Amino acid sequence: MHKDSSPDVVVVAPDPGWTVQGEDLAEELYGLLRPLALHVEHIGSTAVPGMAAKPVLDLQVSVRELAEAQAAFAGPLAERGFVLAPYRQDHVPAGSDDDPARWTKRLWTRQGHQGLDVNLHVRRSGSPNERLALLFRDWLRAHPEAVPAYARFKQVLAQALPDLASYADVKDPVVDLVVAVAEPWARATGWQPSATTTARPAAHRR
Repeated sequence: MHKDSSPDVVVVAPDPGWTVQGEDLAEELYGLLRPLALHVEHIGSTAVPGMAAKPVLDLQVSVRELAEAQAAFAGPLAERGFVLAPYRQDHVPAGSDDDPARWTKRLWTRQGHQGLDVNLHVRRSGSPNERLALLFRDWLRAHPEAVPAYARFKQVLAQALPDLASYADVKDPVVDLVVAVAEPWARATGWQPSATTTARPAAHRR
Protein backbone atom coordinates (compact mmCIF):
# COMPACT_ATOMS: atom_id res chain seq x y z
CA MET A 1 0.00 0.00 0.00
CA HIS A 2 1.30 3.45 -0.89
CA LYS A 3 2.07 5.59 2.12
CA ASP A 4 1.81 9.35 1.93
CA SER A 5 5.36 10.69 2.13
CA SER A 6 4.27 13.99 3.68
CA PRO A 7 5.20 14.32 7.37
CA ASP A 8 2.61 13.89 10.09
CA VAL A 9 4.14 16.70 12.14
CA VAL A 10 4.78 20.15 10.69
CA VAL A 11 5.65 22.96 13.10
CA VAL A 12 5.07 26.40 11.62
CA ALA A 13 5.79 29.98 12.64
CA PRO A 14 3.36 31.56 15.11
CA ASP A 15 0.25 33.23 13.76
CA PRO A 16 -1.39 35.97 15.86
CA GLY A 17 -4.72 34.89 14.41
CA TRP A 18 -4.62 31.61 16.31
CA THR A 19 -5.66 33.34 19.52
CA VAL A 20 -8.82 34.78 18.01
CA GLN A 21 -9.69 31.53 16.24
CA GLY A 22 -9.20 29.56 19.45
CA GLU A 23 -11.28 31.93 21.56
CA ASP A 24 -14.07 32.05 18.98
CA LEU A 25 -14.23 28.27 18.70
CA ALA A 26 -14.14 27.89 22.48
CA GLU A 27 -17.14 30.18 22.80
CA GLU A 28 -18.99 28.39 20.01
CA LEU A 29 -18.42 24.99 21.59
CA TYR A 30 -19.29 26.24 25.06
CA GLY A 31 -22.65 27.40 23.75
CA LEU A 32 -23.15 24.09 21.96
CA LEU A 33 -22.12 21.73 24.76
CA ARG A 34 -23.29 23.38 27.96
CA PRO A 35 -24.55 22.68 30.59
CA LEU A 36 -22.40 19.53 30.66
CA ALA A 37 -19.46 21.60 29.42
CA LEU A 38 -18.45 23.54 32.52
CA HIS A 39 -15.66 25.40 30.70
CA VAL A 40 -14.08 25.40 27.26
CA GLU A 41 -10.49 26.62 26.97
CA HIS A 42 -8.04 27.23 24.14
CA ILE A 43 -4.93 25.31 25.26
CA GLY A 44 -1.66 24.08 23.78
CA SER A 45 0.96 25.90 21.78
CA THR A 46 -1.45 27.87 19.57
CA ALA A 47 -2.75 29.46 22.79
CA VAL A 48 0.71 30.86 23.65
CA PRO A 49 1.64 34.14 21.92
CA GLY A 50 4.77 33.84 19.80
CA MET A 51 4.93 30.05 19.99
CA ALA A 52 5.69 28.01 16.87
CA ALA A 53 3.21 25.17 16.67
CA LYS A 54 1.50 22.54 14.60
CA PRO A 55 -1.32 24.39 12.79
CA VAL A 56 -3.92 22.60 14.90
CA LEU A 57 -6.10 24.20 17.56
CA ASP A 58 -6.22 22.33 20.86
CA LEU A 59 -9.27 22.98 23.00
CA GLN A 60 -10.19 21.53 26.38
CA VAL A 61 -13.72 20.91 27.59
CA SER A 62 -14.11 20.40 31.34
CA VAL A 63 -16.93 18.10 32.43
CA ARG A 64 -18.02 16.26 35.56
CA GLU A 65 -18.34 12.78 34.02
CA LEU A 66 -16.64 11.53 30.84
CA ALA A 67 -19.13 8.81 29.92
CA GLU A 68 -22.09 11.15 30.28
CA ALA A 69 -20.33 13.81 28.22
CA GLN A 70 -19.38 11.34 25.50
CA ALA A 71 -22.98 10.27 25.04
CA ALA A 72 -24.33 13.82 25.06
CA PHE A 73 -21.64 15.37 22.86
CA ALA A 74 -21.57 12.67 20.16
CA GLY A 75 -24.42 14.03 18.04
CA PRO A 76 -23.72 17.78 18.21
CA LEU A 77 -20.02 17.31 17.54
CA ALA A 78 -20.59 14.90 14.64
CA GLU A 79 -22.85 17.49 13.02
CA ARG A 80 -19.91 19.92 13.11
CA GLY A 81 -17.41 17.51 11.61
CA PHE A 82 -15.81 16.10 14.74
CA VAL A 83 -14.84 12.42 14.93
CA LEU A 84 -14.33 10.55 18.19
CA ALA A 85 -10.75 9.23 18.39
CA PRO A 86 -9.80 5.99 20.16
CA TYR A 87 -7.35 7.70 22.51
CA ARG A 88 -8.63 7.77 26.10
CA GLN A 89 -5.44 8.09 28.12
CA ASP A 90 -3.15 11.06 28.63
CA HIS A 91 0.56 10.73 29.35
CA VAL A 92 1.23 10.45 33.09
CA PRO A 93 4.29 12.56 33.98
CA ALA A 94 7.54 10.66 34.39
CA GLY A 95 8.24 9.69 37.99
CA SER A 96 4.63 10.06 39.05
CA ASP A 97 2.97 7.19 40.90
CA ASP A 98 -0.46 8.64 40.21
CA ASP A 99 -3.22 6.26 39.17
CA PRO A 100 -3.43 6.36 35.34
CA ALA A 101 -7.22 6.17 35.69
CA ARG A 102 -7.12 9.79 36.87
CA TRP A 103 -5.56 10.77 33.51
CA THR A 104 -8.33 9.52 31.24
CA LYS A 105 -10.12 11.70 28.71
CA ARG A 106 -12.15 11.68 25.51
CA LEU A 107 -10.74 13.13 22.30
CA TRP A 108 -12.57 14.38 19.23
CA THR A 109 -10.72 15.59 16.13
CA ARG A 110 -11.78 17.66 13.15
CA GLN A 111 -9.79 17.77 9.93
CA GLY A 112 -10.36 19.33 6.53
CA HIS A 113 -12.95 21.73 7.88
CA GLN A 114 -12.99 25.48 7.36
CA GLY A 115 -10.13 26.95 9.35
CA LEU A 116 -7.50 25.02 11.28
CA ASP A 117 -7.79 21.37 12.23
CA VAL A 118 -8.92 20.86 15.82
CA ASN A 119 -8.16 18.49 18.69
CA LEU A 120 -10.93 18.65 21.29
CA HIS A 121 -9.82 17.17 24.62
CA VAL A 122 -12.65 16.40 27.06
CA ARG A 123 -11.35 15.99 30.60
CA ARG A 124 -12.86 15.74 34.05
CA SER A 125 -13.02 18.98 35.99
CA GLY A 126 -10.42 18.91 38.75
CA SER A 127 -8.45 16.07 37.18
CA PRO A 128 -4.64 16.28 37.00
CA ASN A 129 -4.60 16.23 33.20
CA GLU A 130 -7.09 19.12 33.02
CA ARG A 131 -4.89 21.09 35.43
CA LEU A 132 -1.65 20.26 33.62
CA ALA A 133 -2.94 21.58 30.29
CA LEU A 134 -3.87 24.91 31.86
CA LEU A 135 -0.71 25.23 33.95
CA PHE A 136 1.52 24.52 30.96
CA ARG A 137 -0.23 27.18 28.90
CA ASP A 138 -0.36 29.81 31.62
CA TRP A 139 3.28 29.36 32.69
CA LEU A 140 4.47 29.88 29.11
CA ARG A 141 2.20 32.91 28.74
CA ALA A 142 3.72 34.35 31.91
CA HIS A 143 7.30 33.56 30.80
CA PRO A 144 7.67 34.73 27.18
CA GLU A 145 11.46 34.46 27.51
CA ALA A 146 11.03 30.66 27.57
CA VAL A 147 8.95 30.53 24.40
CA PRO A 148 11.72 30.75 21.74
CA ALA A 149 13.72 27.84 23.20
CA TYR A 150 10.70 25.56 23.48
CA ALA A 151 9.54 26.55 20.00
CA ARG A 152 12.96 25.77 18.55
CA PHE A 153 12.98 22.39 20.29
CA LYS A 154 9.67 21.51 18.64
CA GLN A 155 10.83 22.64 15.21
CA VAL A 156 13.99 20.53 15.40
CA LEU A 157 12.07 17.56 16.78
CA ALA A 158 9.48 17.72 14.00
CA GLN A 159 12.24 17.67 11.39
CA ALA A 160 14.00 14.74 13.06
CA LEU A 161 10.92 12.68 13.96
CA PRO A 162 8.05 13.69 11.69
CA ASP A 163 5.75 10.80 12.60
CA LEU A 164 3.28 11.85 15.27
CA ALA A 165 3.78 8.94 17.67
CA SER A 166 7.57 9.35 17.87
CA TYR A 167 7.23 13.13 18.12
CA ALA A 168 4.87 12.79 21.08
CA ASP A 169 7.05 10.18 22.80
CA VAL A 170 10.01 12.57 22.84
CA LYS A 171 8.05 15.73 23.56
CA ASP A 172 6.08 14.40 26.54
CA PRO A 173 9.10 14.21 28.91
CA VAL A 174 10.08 17.76 27.95
CA VAL A 175 6.57 18.93 28.80
CA ASP A 176 7.06 17.16 32.15
CA LEU A 177 10.17 19.27 32.74
CA VAL A 178 8.34 22.50 31.91
CA VAL A 179 5.56 21.58 34.32
CA ALA A 180 8.11 20.73 37.03
CA VAL A 181 9.40 24.30 36.71
CA ALA A 182 5.87 25.68 36.54
CA GLU A 183 4.73 24.07 39.82
CA PRO A 184 6.83 26.31 42.11
CA TRP A 185 5.60 29.32 40.13
CA ALA A 186 2.01 28.20 40.66
CA ARG A 187 2.56 27.90 44.40
CA ALA A 188 4.38 31.23 44.62
CA THR A 189 1.75 33.16 42.66
CA GLY A 190 -1.32 31.38 43.98
CA TRP A 191 -2.23 30.25 40.46
CA GLN A 192 -5.37 28.17 40.30
CA PRO A 193 -6.93 26.59 37.20
CA SER A 194 -10.37 27.74 38.30
CA ALA A 195 -9.22 31.33 37.82
CA THR A 196 -8.61 30.80 34.12
CA THR A 197 -11.34 28.43 32.96
CA THR A 198 -14.53 30.46 32.79
CA ALA A 199 -15.68 30.95 29.20
CA ARG A 200 -17.25 34.36 28.65
CA PRO A 201 -20.19 34.94 26.34
CA ALA A 202 -19.17 36.72 23.15
CA ALA A 203 -20.91 39.92 24.24
CA HIS A 204 -18.57 40.16 27.23
CA ARG A 205 -15.30 39.60 25.41
CA ARG A 206 -12.71 42.31 25.78
